[in-house]
Amino acid sequence: MDNATFNLPATPKQVAYARTLAMRNQTLLPWDVLQDRRSLSVWIDAQSQLKPLATSDSRPTSRQVAFAERLARIKRRSVPEECFRDKGLMSKWIDGNK
Repeated sequence: MDNATFNLPATPKQVAYARTLAMRNQTLLPWDVLQDRRSLSVWIDAQSQLKPLATSDSRPTSRQVAFAERLARIKRRSVPEECFRDKGLMSKWIDGNK
């Protein structure tokens, strides 16, 4: 008998993780991949090797902004507007105002 006729369905954990990876990498999760445990596993392996697009975001994190605003209140200064557009500038401003 042909092994292709007896494919195991993907597990709920696999599907959930695959959806998380698809959102992280901003890619589509093909429907046919979801139908087979092996093909989904291969897809997950390939997607997990990719660098997430969210880490390439140059904007500061919400924690950086909150900390900078707290420092600004303590020092009675304002955070420069360009710091809210660049993570590196925000980091330098925080380091200079600790």
